[in-house]
Amino acid sequence: MSESTKEQVGMSTAKRVLIGLGLIVVIALALVFLAPEAQEGDFGIISVIPAVFLLVYIFWTKRILESLIFATLLGLIIVHQGGFFSAFMDSLLGVGMEEDTVWLFVVCGLMGSIIALIEVSGGAHAFGDWVSKRAKTRKSTLMWTWVLGVAIFIDDYLNSLTVGSCMAPVTDKHKVSREFLSYIVDSTAAPACVIVPITTWAVFAGGLLEINGWAPDGQGLAYFIKTIPFNFYGWIALIIVPLVILGVIPIFGPMKKAEKRAQETGVLAPEGSEKIDISSGIENVKIPGNARILNFFLPIIVLLVATIATGTDMMMGVVITLAFMAILYIPQKLLSAEDFASESVRGFKNMLYPLFLMYLAFMFADMNMQIGFTKFVIETGTPLMSPATLPLVLFVLLSVQQFITGTNWGMYIIALPIVIPLAMNVGANMPLSIGAVLSAGVFGSHICFYSDATVLTSAACGCDNFKHALSQMPFGLLAAGISAVCFAIAGLVV
Repeated sequence: MSESTKEQVGMSTAKRVLIGLGLIVVIALALVFLAPEAQEGDFGIISVIPAVFLLVYIFWTKRILESLIFATLLGLIIVHQGGFFSAFMDSLLGVGMEEDTVWLFVVCGLMGSIIALIEVSGGAHAFGDWVSKRAKTRKSTLMWTWVLGVAIFIDDYLNSLTVGSCMAPVTDKHKVSREFLSYIVDSTAAPACVIVPITTWAVFAGGLLEINGWAPDGQGLAYFIKTIPFNFYGWIALIIVPLVILGVIPIFGPMKKAEKRAQETGVLAPEGSEKIDISSGIENVKIPGNARILNFFLPIIVLLVATIATGTDMMMGVVITLAFMAILYIPQKLLSAEDFASESVRGFKNMLYPLFLMYLAFMFADMNMQIGFTKFVIETGTPLMSPATLPLVLFVLLSVQQFITGTNWGMYIIALPIVIPLAMNVGANMPLSIGAVLSAGVFGSHICFYSDATVLTSAACGCDNFKHALSQMPFGLLAAGISAVCFAIAGLVV
Protein backbone atom coordinates (compact mmCIF):
# COMPACT_ATOMS: atom_id res chain seq x y z
CA MET A 1 0.00 0.00 0.00
CA SER A 2 1.43 3.38 -1.02
CA GLU A 3 1.92 6.21 1.49
CA SER A 4 -0.82 8.30 -0.15
CA THR A 5 -3.27 5.40 0.03
CA LYS A 6 -2.41 4.81 3.70
CA GLU A 7 -3.00 8.50 4.40
CA GLN A 8 -6.41 8.38 2.69
CA VAL A 9 -7.39 5.27 4.65
CA GLY A 10 -6.28 6.94 7.89
CA MET A 11 -8.36 10.07 7.14
CA SER A 12 -11.38 7.92 6.28
CA THR A 13 -11.01 5.97 9.52
CA ALA A 14 -10.72 9.17 11.56
CA LYS A 15 -13.93 10.52 9.98
CA ARG A 16 -15.77 7.30 10.81
CA VAL A 17 -14.57 7.42 14.40
CA LEU A 18 -15.82 11.00 14.74
CA ILE A 19 -19.16 10.05 13.17
CA GLY A 20 -19.38 7.14 15.62
CA LEU A 21 -18.84 9.49 18.55
CA GLY A 22 -21.49 11.81 17.15
CA LEU A 23 -23.97 8.95 16.85
CA ILE A 24 -23.36 7.97 20.47
CA VAL A 25 -24.08 11.52 21.62
CA VAL A 26 -27.30 11.75 19.56
CA ILE A 27 -28.60 8.32 20.61
CA ALA A 28 -27.65 8.88 24.24
CA LEU A 29 -29.43 12.26 24.40
CA ALA A 30 -32.54 10.79 22.79
CA LEU A 31 -32.58 7.93 25.29
CA VAL A 32 -31.99 10.17 28.29
CA PHE A 33 -34.92 12.44 27.42
CA LEU A 34 -37.34 10.00 25.75
CA ALA A 35 -36.78 6.59 27.35
CA PRO A 36 -38.81 5.67 30.44
CA GLU A 37 -36.95 5.12 33.70
CA ALA A 38 -36.08 1.51 34.42
CA GLN A 39 -34.36 -0.54 37.08
CA GLU A 40 -30.82 -1.70 36.31
CA GLY A 41 -30.99 -5.01 34.43
CA ASP A 42 -34.54 -4.45 33.17
CA PHE A 43 -34.46 -2.09 30.16
CA GLY A 44 -36.48 -4.26 27.79
CA ILE A 45 -36.12 -3.57 24.08
CA ILE A 46 -33.75 -0.67 24.82
CA SER A 47 -31.13 -3.23 25.92
CA VAL A 48 -30.73 -4.21 22.25
CA ILE A 49 -29.51 -0.75 21.16
CA PRO A 50 -25.80 -1.15 22.16
CA ALA A 51 -25.68 -4.54 20.42
CA VAL A 52 -27.16 -3.16 17.20
CA PHE A 53 -24.81 -0.17 17.30
CA LEU A 54 -21.83 -2.49 17.84
CA LEU A 55 -22.61 -4.72 14.86
CA VAL A 56 -23.37 -1.82 12.51
CA TYR A 57 -20.22 0.03 13.53
CA ILE A 58 -18.01 -3.06 13.17
CA PHE A 59 -19.21 -3.78 9.65
CA TRP A 60 -18.98 -0.11 8.72
CA THR A 61 -15.48 0.57 10.02
CA LYS A 62 -14.02 -2.98 10.40
CA ARG A 63 -12.39 -1.66 13.59
CA ILE A 64 -13.25 -3.74 16.61
CA LEU A 65 -11.43 -1.90 19.42
CA GLU A 66 -13.29 1.37 18.89
CA SER A 67 -16.56 -0.50 18.29
CA LEU A 68 -16.37 -2.25 21.65
CA ILE A 69 -15.43 0.94 23.50
CA PHE A 70 -18.20 3.02 21.89
CA ALA A 71 -20.89 0.34 22.36
CA THR A 72 -19.89 -0.10 26.01
CA LEU A 73 -20.08 3.66 26.59
CA LEU A 74 -23.49 3.82 24.91
CA GLY A 75 -24.84 1.04 27.11
CA LEU A 76 -23.48 2.65 30.27
CA ILE A 77 -25.06 5.98 29.29
CA ILE A 78 -28.42 4.19 29.02
CA VAL A 79 -28.00 2.59 32.45
CA HIS A 80 -26.24 5.36 34.39
CA GLN A 81 -26.99 8.47 32.28
CA GLY A 82 -24.81 11.33 33.62
CA GLY A 83 -22.76 8.95 35.74
CA PHE A 84 -21.64 6.90 32.74
CA PHE A 85 -17.97 7.89 32.97
CA SER A 86 -17.67 6.77 36.59
CA ALA A 87 -19.47 3.56 35.61
CA PHE A 88 -16.99 3.05 32.75
CA MET A 89 -14.05 3.46 35.14
CA ASP A 90 -15.70 1.07 37.62
CA SER A 91 -16.11 -1.48 34.85
CA LEU A 92 -12.52 -0.96 33.70
CA LEU A 93 -11.21 -1.65 37.21
CA GLY A 94 -13.79 -4.28 38.09
CA VAL A 95 -13.13 -6.45 35.04
CA GLY A 96 -9.38 -6.14 35.62
CA MET A 97 -9.69 -7.26 39.24
CA GLU A 98 -11.82 -10.31 38.50
CA GLU A 99 -10.08 -13.63 39.09
CA ASP A 100 -11.05 -14.88 35.61
CA THR A 101 -9.41 -11.87 33.94
CA VAL A 102 -6.18 -12.27 35.89
CA TRP A 103 -6.22 -16.01 35.06
CA LEU A 104 -6.68 -15.20 31.38
CA PHE A 105 -3.78 -12.75 31.27
CA VAL A 106 -1.42 -15.07 33.15
CA VAL A 107 -2.32 -18.27 31.28
CA CYS A 108 -2.52 -16.80 27.77
CA GLY A 109 0.51 -14.57 28.33
CA LEU A 110 2.62 -17.51 29.50
CA MET A 111 1.28 -19.61 26.62
CA GLY A 112 2.75 -16.90 24.39
CA SER A 113 6.05 -17.39 26.22
CA ILE A 114 5.93 -21.17 25.67
CA ILE A 115 5.23 -20.73 21.96
CA ALA A 116 8.08 -18.22 21.56
CA LEU A 117 10.51 -20.55 23.32
CA ILE A 118 9.48 -23.52 21.18
CA GLU A 119 10.11 -21.38 18.09
CA VAL A 120 13.56 -20.07 19.06
CA SER A 121 14.70 -23.47 20.31
CA GLY A 122 14.12 -24.85 16.83
CA GLY A 123 11.38 -27.17 18.06
CA ALA A 124 8.72 -25.67 15.80
CA HIS A 125 11.12 -25.80 12.83
CA ALA A 126 11.89 -29.47 13.51
CA PHE A 127 8.18 -30.20 13.87
CA GLY A 128 7.53 -28.55 10.50
CA ASP A 129 10.15 -30.75 8.85
CA TRP A 130 8.72 -33.82 10.60
CA VAL A 131 5.18 -33.10 9.39
CA SER A 132 6.38 -32.21 5.88
CA LYS A 133 7.94 -35.67 5.48
CA ARG A 134 4.64 -37.32 6.40
CA ALA A 135 2.22 -34.88 4.84
CA LYS A 136 3.49 -34.12 1.36
CA THR A 137 0.27 -32.70 -0.06
CA ARG A 138 -1.88 -29.72 0.82
CA LYS A 139 -4.82 -31.89 1.91
CA SER A 140 -2.73 -34.20 4.07
CA THR A 141 -1.11 -31.21 5.79
CA LEU A 142 -4.51 -29.74 6.59
CA MET A 143 -5.74 -33.12 7.83
CA TRP A 144 -2.71 -33.24 10.13
CA THR A 145 -3.82 -29.85 11.47
CA TRP A 146 -7.28 -31.24 12.20
CA VAL A 147 -5.94 -34.41 13.84
CA LEU A 148 -3.56 -32.41 16.04
CA GLY A 149 -6.47 -30.19 17.06
CA VAL A 150 -8.58 -33.19 18.04
CA ALA A 151 -5.65 -34.69 19.97
CA ILE A 152 -5.08 -31.55 22.09
CA PHE A 153 -8.62 -31.56 23.46
CA ILE A 154 -7.91 -30.61 27.07
CA ASP A 155 -8.59 -26.86 26.60
CA ASP A 156 -9.60 -24.68 23.66
CA TYR A 157 -7.09 -21.92 24.53
CA LEU A 158 -4.25 -24.45 24.68
CA ASN A 159 -5.56 -26.05 21.48
CA SER A 160 -5.83 -22.87 19.40
CA LEU A 161 -2.55 -21.34 20.54
CA THR A 162 -0.52 -24.52 20.13
CA VAL A 163 -1.95 -25.88 16.88
CA GLY A 164 -2.26 -22.50 15.16
CA SER A 165 1.25 -21.28 15.90
CA CYS A 166 2.91 -24.62 15.12
CA MET A 167 1.04 -25.41 11.92
CA ALA A 168 1.16 -21.93 10.32
CA PRO A 169 4.74 -22.35 8.99
CA VAL A 170 3.86 -25.84 7.69
CA THR A 171 0.68 -24.81 5.86
CA ASP A 172 2.45 -21.73 4.48
CA LYS A 173 4.54 -24.07 2.31
CA HIS A 174 1.34 -25.15 0.52
CA LYS A 175 0.01 -21.58 0.14
CA VAL A 176 -2.88 -22.12 2.55
CA SER A 177 -4.53 -18.81 3.42
CA ARG A 178 -4.36 -17.89 7.07
CA GLU A 179 -8.16 -17.56 7.02
CA PHE A 180 -8.49 -21.24 6.08
CA LEU A 181 -5.95 -22.32 8.69
CA SER A 182 -7.77 -20.25 11.33
CA TYR A 183 -11.08 -21.89 10.40
CA ILE A 184 -9.64 -25.40 10.81
CA VAL A 185 -8.04 -24.56 14.15
CA ASP A 186 -11.03 -22.65 15.56
CA SER A 187 -13.65 -25.18 14.45
CA THR A 188 -11.66 -28.00 16.03
CA ALA A 189 -10.72 -26.45 19.39
CA ALA A 190 -13.95 -25.65 21.28
CA PRO A 191 -16.06 -28.32 19.49
CA ALA A 192 -13.63 -30.99 20.68
CA CYS A 193 -13.62 -29.57 24.22
CA VAL A 194 -17.41 -29.59 24.51
CA ILE A 195 -17.81 -33.26 23.57
CA VAL A 196 -14.95 -34.73 25.64
CA PRO A 197 -15.57 -35.27 29.39
CA ILE A 198 -11.98 -34.58 30.55
CA THR A 199 -11.57 -30.94 29.55
CA THR A 200 -11.63 -27.56 31.27
CA TRP A 201 -15.05 -27.06 29.64
CA ALA A 202 -16.41 -30.23 31.23
CA VAL A 203 -15.17 -29.23 34.68
CA PHE A 204 -16.57 -25.70 34.35
CA ALA A 205 -19.96 -26.75 32.94
CA GLY A 206 -20.27 -29.59 35.46
CA GLY A 207 -19.73 -27.12 38.29
CA LEU A 208 -22.48 -24.86 36.93
CA LEU A 209 -24.88 -27.81 36.69
CA GLU A 210 -24.31 -28.49 40.39
CA ILE A 211 -24.59 -24.82 41.45
CA ASN A 212 -27.86 -24.38 39.56
CA GLY A 213 -29.59 -27.42 41.01
CA TRP A 214 -29.75 -29.99 38.22
CA ALA A 215 -26.77 -32.17 39.21
CA PRO A 216 -26.33 -33.39 42.82
CA ASP A 217 -23.15 -32.32 44.63
CA GLY A 218 -20.13 -34.13 43.24
CA GLN A 219 -22.06 -35.37 40.18
CA GLY A 220 -21.57 -32.40 37.87
CA LEU A 221 -19.20 -34.20 35.51
CA ALA A 222 -21.46 -37.26 35.33
CA TYR A 223 -24.40 -35.04 34.38
CA PHE A 224 -22.26 -33.16 31.83
CA ILE A 225 -21.59 -36.51 30.15
CA LYS A 226 -25.36 -36.89 29.70
CA THR A 227 -25.36 -33.75 27.53
CA ILE A 228 -22.54 -34.88 25.21
CA PRO A 229 -24.78 -36.73 22.68
CA PHE A 230 -26.87 -33.54 22.40
CA ASN A 231 -24.00 -31.08 21.84
CA PHE A 232 -24.99 -31.15 18.18
CA TYR A 233 -23.01 -28.10 17.07
CA GLY A 234 -19.81 -29.49 18.58
CA TRP A 235 -20.16 -32.80 16.73
CA ILE A 236 -21.26 -31.28 13.42
CA ALA A 237 -18.66 -28.47 13.33
CA LEU A 238 -15.93 -31.01 14.09
CA ILE A 239 -17.09 -33.33 11.28
CA ILE A 240 -17.54 -30.59 8.68
CA VAL A 241 -13.87 -29.52 8.89
CA PRO A 242 -12.37 -32.66 7.27
CA LEU A 243 -15.22 -32.66 4.72
CA VAL A 244 -14.18 -29.15 3.68
CA ILE A 245 -10.49 -30.12 3.61
CA LEU A 246 -11.18 -33.15 1.39
CA GLY A 247 -13.44 -31.15 -0.94
CA VAL A 248 -16.65 -33.03 -0.10
CA ILE A 249 -18.03 -29.65 0.96
CA PRO A 250 -16.68 -26.98 -1.41
CA ILE A 251 -15.03 -23.82 -0.11
CA PHE A 252 -17.38 -20.86 -0.60
CA GLY A 253 -18.00 -17.29 0.50
CA PRO A 254 -15.15 -15.01 1.69
CA MET A 255 -13.01 -18.11 2.30
CA LYS A 256 -12.99 -18.83 -1.43
CA LYS A 257 -11.64 -15.34 -2.14
CA ALA A 258 -8.99 -15.75 0.55
CA GLU A 259 -7.82 -19.07 -0.91
CA LYS A 260 -7.72 -17.57 -4.40
CA ARG A 261 -5.60 -14.68 -3.11
CA ALA A 262 -3.17 -17.07 -1.40
CA GLN A 263 -2.86 -19.40 -4.38
CA GLU A 264 -2.53 -16.71 -7.07
CA THR A 265 -0.55 -13.98 -5.29
CA GLY A 266 1.20 -15.82 -2.47
CA VAL A 267 -0.21 -13.33 0.06
CA LEU A 268 -1.25 -15.73 2.81
CA ALA A 269 -2.44 -13.37 5.55
CA PRO A 270 -5.02 -10.61 5.04
CA GLU A 271 -3.95 -7.01 5.47
CA GLY A 272 -3.57 -5.88 9.08
CA SER A 273 -2.80 -9.36 10.45
CA GLU A 274 0.66 -8.43 11.69
CA LYS A 275 -0.70 -6.49 14.68
CA ILE A 276 -2.35 -9.58 16.18
CA ASP A 277 0.18 -12.23 15.10
CA ILE A 278 1.89 -13.67 18.20
CA SER A 279 4.75 -14.97 16.02
CA SER A 280 5.63 -11.43 15.05
CA GLY A 281 9.38 -10.93 15.21
CA ILE A 282 10.29 -14.61 14.89
CA GLU A 283 11.73 -13.96 11.42
CA ASN A 284 14.54 -12.01 13.12
CA VAL A 285 15.40 -14.88 15.46
CA LYS A 286 18.20 -17.26 14.51
CA ILE A 287 17.01 -20.88 14.61
CA PRO A 288 19.59 -23.36 15.98
CA GLY A 289 21.15 -25.67 13.38
CA ASN A 290 20.65 -28.74 15.59
CA ALA A 291 16.85 -28.40 15.83
CA ARG A 292 15.33 -31.51 17.42
CA ILE A 293 11.75 -32.74 17.28
CA LEU A 294 11.87 -33.63 21.01
CA ASN A 295 12.20 -29.93 21.79
CA PHE A 296 8.71 -29.56 20.33
CA PHE A 297 6.96 -32.67 21.59
CA LEU A 298 8.30 -32.85 25.15
CA PRO A 299 7.01 -29.39 26.25
CA ILE A 300 3.60 -30.10 24.67
CA ILE A 301 3.38 -33.49 26.40
CA VAL A 302 4.42 -31.98 29.74
CA LEU A 303 1.84 -29.22 29.30
CA LEU A 304 -0.96 -31.73 28.66
CA VAL A 305 0.07 -34.10 31.45
CA ALA A 306 0.66 -31.32 33.98
CA THR A 307 -2.71 -29.72 33.21
CA ILE A 308 -4.58 -32.99 33.59
CA ALA A 309 -2.61 -34.07 36.68
CA THR A 310 -3.42 -30.80 38.48
CA GLY A 311 -7.17 -31.20 37.91
CA THR A 312 -7.22 -29.38 34.54
CA ASP A 313 -5.53 -26.35 36.11
CA MET A 314 -4.10 -24.56 33.07
CA MET A 315 -2.21 -22.03 35.16
CA MET A 316 -0.30 -24.76 36.98
CA GLY A 317 0.21 -26.51 33.66
CA VAL A 318 1.89 -23.55 31.94
CA VAL A 319 4.09 -22.71 34.94
CA ILE A 320 5.29 -26.31 35.26
CA THR A 321 5.93 -26.42 31.51
CA LEU A 322 8.02 -23.23 31.56
CA ALA A 323 10.13 -24.64 34.38
CA PHE A 324 10.58 -27.88 32.43
CA MET A 325 11.56 -25.97 29.28
CA ALA A 326 14.29 -24.13 31.19
CA ILE A 327 15.70 -27.47 32.35
CA LEU A 328 15.37 -28.87 28.81
CA TYR A 329 16.72 -25.99 26.70
CA ILE A 330 19.44 -24.28 28.75
CA PRO A 331 21.66 -27.38 29.29
CA GLN A 332 21.44 -28.06 25.51
CA LYS A 333 22.85 -24.53 25.04
CA LEU A 334 19.93 -23.67 22.79
CA LEU A 335 19.39 -20.59 24.94
CA SER A 336 21.31 -18.91 27.72
CA ALA A 337 19.43 -18.15 30.94
CA GLU A 338 19.28 -14.49 29.88
CA ASP A 339 17.93 -15.38 26.42
CA PHE A 340 15.37 -17.73 27.97
CA ALA A 341 14.05 -14.86 30.08
CA SER A 342 14.04 -12.33 27.24
CA GLU A 343 12.25 -14.70 24.83
CA SER A 344 9.68 -15.48 27.52
CA VAL A 345 9.00 -11.76 27.84
CA ARG A 346 8.80 -11.36 24.04
CA GLY A 347 6.24 -14.15 23.82
CA PHE A 348 4.17 -12.66 26.64
CA LYS A 349 4.34 -9.22 25.01
CA ASN A 350 3.07 -10.60 21.70
CA MET A 351 -0.11 -11.69 23.49
CA LEU A 352 -0.95 -8.20 24.78
CA TYR A 353 -2.93 -6.99 21.76
CA PRO A 354 -5.26 -10.03 21.62
CA LEU A 355 -5.61 -9.92 25.41
CA PHE A 356 -6.58 -6.23 25.25
CA LEU A 357 -9.25 -7.09 22.68
CA MET A 358 -10.63 -9.73 25.03
CA TYR A 359 -10.52 -7.29 27.96
CA LEU A 360 -12.72 -4.86 26.03
CA ALA A 361 -15.07 -7.73 25.13
CA PHE A 362 -15.39 -8.54 28.85
CA MET A 363 -16.25 -4.90 29.56
CA PHE A 364 -18.91 -5.00 26.84
CA ALA A 365 -20.30 -8.22 28.37
CA ASP A 366 -20.31 -6.56 31.82
CA MET A 367 -22.33 -3.67 30.40
CA ASN A 368 -24.79 -6.11 28.80
CA MET A 369 -25.29 -7.77 32.17
CA GLN A 370 -26.09 -4.37 33.72
CA ILE A 371 -28.55 -3.54 30.97
CA GLY A 372 -30.18 -6.99 31.09
CA PHE A 373 -29.60 -8.02 27.47
CA THR A 374 -29.45 -11.81 28.07
CA LYS A 375 -32.51 -11.71 30.30
CA PHE A 376 -34.43 -9.78 27.62
CA VAL A 377 -33.41 -12.26 24.89
CA ILE A 378 -34.61 -15.27 26.91
CA GLU A 379 -37.83 -13.58 28.06
CA THR A 380 -38.61 -12.62 24.45
CA GLY A 381 -38.43 -16.24 23.37
CA THR A 382 -40.28 -17.69 26.38
CA PRO A 383 -43.78 -17.56 24.73
CA LEU A 384 -42.40 -19.77 21.93
CA MET A 385 -41.17 -22.44 24.33
CA SER A 386 -42.78 -25.83 24.90
CA PRO A 387 -41.19 -29.17 25.80
CA ALA A 388 -40.70 -29.86 22.09
CA THR A 389 -39.55 -26.40 20.97
CA LEU A 390 -37.45 -25.34 23.98
CA PRO A 391 -34.10 -26.80 22.77
CA LEU A 392 -34.38 -25.19 19.33
CA VAL A 393 -35.50 -21.82 20.71
CA LEU A 394 -32.68 -21.85 23.27
CA PHE A 395 -30.10 -22.68 20.62
CA VAL A 396 -31.24 -19.87 18.31
CA LEU A 397 -31.73 -17.17 20.95
CA LEU A 398 -28.56 -17.89 22.90
CA SER A 399 -26.50 -18.15 19.72
CA VAL A 400 -27.59 -14.61 18.85
CA GLN A 401 -26.83 -13.47 22.38
CA GLN A 402 -23.43 -15.14 22.33
CA PHE A 403 -22.60 -13.72 18.89
CA ILE A 404 -23.16 -10.24 20.33
CA THR A 405 -21.55 -10.59 23.77
CA GLY A 406 -18.68 -12.90 22.73
CA THR A 407 -17.96 -14.63 26.07
CA ASN A 408 -19.20 -18.24 25.95
CA TRP A 409 -18.47 -19.16 29.57
CA GLY A 410 -19.92 -15.82 30.67
CA MET A 411 -23.11 -16.64 28.78
CA TYR A 412 -23.32 -20.01 30.54
CA ILE A 413 -23.04 -18.31 33.94
CA ILE A 414 -25.92 -15.96 33.09
CA ALA A 415 -28.15 -18.31 31.08
CA LEU A 416 -28.07 -21.61 32.99
CA PRO A 417 -29.71 -20.24 36.18
CA ILE A 418 -32.59 -19.15 33.94
CA VAL A 419 -32.68 -22.14 31.58
CA ILE A 420 -32.54 -24.99 34.13
CA PRO A 421 -35.68 -23.99 36.11
CA LEU A 422 -37.37 -22.99 32.84
CA ALA A 423 -36.75 -26.44 31.33
CA MET A 424 -37.99 -28.09 34.54
CA ASN A 425 -41.17 -26.01 34.54
CA VAL A 426 -42.11 -26.76 30.92
CA GLY A 427 -41.14 -30.44 31.23
CA ALA A 428 -38.42 -30.39 28.56
CA ASN A 429 -35.67 -33.00 28.31
CA MET A 430 -32.89 -31.58 30.51
CA PRO A 431 -29.75 -33.06 28.84
CA LEU A 432 -31.09 -31.92 25.46
CA SER A 433 -31.83 -28.41 26.76
CA ILE A 434 -28.39 -28.07 28.38
CA GLY A 435 -26.84 -29.41 25.15
CA ALA A 436 -28.59 -26.58 23.29
CA VAL A 437 -27.10 -23.98 25.66
CA LEU A 438 -23.59 -25.43 25.36
CA SER A 439 -23.88 -25.64 21.56
CA ALA A 440 -25.05 -22.03 21.37
CA GLY A 441 -21.99 -20.92 23.33
CA VAL A 442 -19.62 -22.62 20.89
CA PHE A 443 -21.41 -21.46 17.73
CA GLY A 444 -21.91 -17.87 18.86
CA SER A 445 -18.26 -17.47 19.84
CA HIS A 446 -17.12 -18.98 16.52
CA ILE A 447 -18.74 -16.30 14.42
CA CYS A 448 -18.22 -13.40 16.85
CA PHE A 449 -15.51 -10.94 15.75
CA TYR A 450 -14.12 -10.35 19.24
CA SER A 451 -14.79 -13.56 21.20
CA ASP A 452 -11.94 -15.28 23.01
CA ALA A 453 -12.06 -18.16 20.49
CA THR A 454 -11.80 -15.82 17.51
CA VAL A 455 -9.11 -13.57 18.97
CA LEU A 456 -6.80 -16.31 20.26
CA THR A 457 -7.11 -18.36 17.07
CA SER A 458 -6.39 -15.28 14.97
CA ALA A 459 -3.38 -14.45 17.14
CA ALA A 460 -1.96 -17.97 16.87
CA CYS A 461 -2.54 -18.29 13.12
CA GLY A 462 -1.48 -14.74 12.27
CA CYS A 463 -4.82 -13.69 10.75
CA ASP A 464 -6.82 -10.49 11.25
CA ASN A 465 -9.67 -11.46 13.59
CA PHE A 466 -12.34 -9.63 11.58
CA LYS A 467 -11.36 -11.48 8.40
CA HIS A 468 -11.15 -14.78 10.28
CA ALA A 469 -14.64 -14.46 11.74
CA LEU A 470 -16.10 -13.22 8.45
CA SER A 471 -14.62 -16.07 6.39
CA GLN A 472 -15.53 -18.70 9.00
CA MET A 473 -19.10 -17.47 9.39
CA PRO A 474 -20.63 -19.31 6.38
CA PHE A 475 -19.26 -22.64 7.59
CA GLY A 476 -20.40 -21.90 11.14
CA LEU A 477 -23.86 -21.07 9.83
CA LEU A 478 -23.89 -24.32 7.85
CA ALA A 479 -23.08 -26.33 10.98
CA ALA A 480 -25.60 -24.28 12.98
CA GLY A 481 -28.34 -24.88 10.40
CA ILE A 482 -27.84 -28.64 10.58
CA SER A 483 -27.70 -28.40 14.39
CA ALA A 484 -30.98 -26.48 14.46
CA VAL A 485 -32.66 -29.25 12.47
CA CYS A 486 -31.24 -31.81 14.92
CA PHE A 487 -32.56 -29.84 17.92
CA ALA A 488 -35.98 -29.53 16.28
CA ILE A 489 -36.17 -33.28 15.61
CA ALA A 490 -34.74 -34.23 19.00
CA GLY A 491 -37.22 -31.94 20.75
CA LEU A 492 -40.08 -33.91 19.17
CA VAL A 493 -38.55 -37.36 19.58
CA VAL A 494 -36.66 -37.38 22.90
